[in-house]
Amino acid sequence: MSNDIKMLHTVNKSPFERNSLESCLRLAKDGSAVLLIEDAVYGALLNTSVSDQVAARTGNLRVCVLGADLNARGLADKPLIDGVEIVDYGGFVDLACEHDTVQSWL
Repeated sequence: MSNDIKMLHTVNKSPFERNSLESCLRLAKDGSAVLLIEDAVYGALLNTSVSDQVAARTGNLRVCVLGADLNARGLADKPLIDGVEIVDYGGFVDLACEHDTVQSWL
């Protein structure tokens, strides 16, 4: 049996106001998942000051963004970083169920 705990990291603050996303990306173990919700969805957009940091981790982390929060901010048609998956609320629940623990970055 593996000692590796599968962790889902949720980030809800804009990467342009707080460093929560940066810290999460730096500290999350390979194989973990990161879900961007609320204002953190701005971190999924292509061609921003954090795009390269996010893109650099998509090979080692599953990076997802909540589609409803993209829509709520008028970002549904904006290009996203390659490798970022859009999930719905059911996908959010699936991610939570697939992982042993959830770490919220505030």
